[in-house]
Amino acid sequence: MLSFLAKHSSLLLIVATLLGFLWPEASHAVFPSLPYVLFFLMLFTLVGIEQSSLLKVLRQKQCWVYSFLHSIGMTVIAATLAIVFDASESLLIAIVAVTATGSLFATPAIVRSVGLDALSAMAMTIATTLMMPLVLYINLLIFQSDGFTLDMANYSLRLLIFIVCPMAFSALVYRLVPRQTLTRVHGKLSQLTIILVFAFPFGLIGPYRDIFDASPTLAGQYLAIAISLCFLFFIVCAALYFRQGRNIALLTAITSANRNVLLTFTVAGSYLGPDFLILLGALQIPTYALPLFIRWINNHITTRDYSPQTNHLE
Repeated sequence: MLSFLAKHSSLLLIVATLLGFLWPEASHAVFPSLPYVLFFLMLFTLVGIEQSSLLKVLRQKQCWVYSFLHSIGMTVIAATLAIVFDASESLLIAIVAVTATGSLFATPAIVRSVGLDALSAMAMTIATTLMMPLVLYINLLIFQSDGFTLDMANYSLRLLIFIVCPMAFSALVYRLVPRQTLTRVHGKLSQLTIILVFAFPFGLIGPYRDIFDASPTLAGQYLAIAISLCFLFFIVCAALYFRQGRNIALLTAITSANRNVLLTFTVAGSYLGPDFLILLGALQIPTYALPLFIRWINNHITTRDYSPQTNHLE
């Protein structure tokens, strides 16, 4: 069953999104448990990746260059566009919170499901997640007009629980558990992570359904913004990395478009304004439709041949 669900995960993720939209009561019921699912998703994803290989990629300069583009670069581009289009302050804050957000920890599993390199995706996910607290703090400091104050004790505690602890636990597992045992469970863990991901589109789209029930026109506007953001993230990275090959261009594009907005909401929700939760829900639709789009691109766009090394971030 796990292998079947993992094999068809690209389609099932968008199905989970639609089910959450059609069944909002269940979506709202699942939502409070999502931070716990997020914790174990991050932990299982880290344990399911070979640590020495991961650290080798994570030490590469290009990984951190990408992370700079993912957060700071996208903040500059998206905020400029939002200001040009006269976005409200609340919506602007929601947008720059999204641009500060690291990659979704399910990205390696999603990337693997479309035939791309999960190891580089994991390294970029960790790098962007480590950058998120600082970039988010700076963005809120810049774009909130009233006196912005952040409860640093609470903020630091949440960062410790949801970022540091999964990384520390995974390192401890690699130190205590025999390598042969970890090798045997890697495949099952990768399948388990994609299963855990189904909870996110199902549980996060509930607030968006509430807005849709109240005003379909307003909901359509939020969806248009969410699609525009994902499209912006995808196109900018694909264009900038295209010269390195189709595989790396698609890898960086999908990693940039997948944003761990639940983690951002979990560590700083009360500071993000009312628009963020609605935008968070709307983002589930383009985010989880993206793997199907990537599959289509991989199968139907013809480009010149690239060497195998172009599947890795260099």
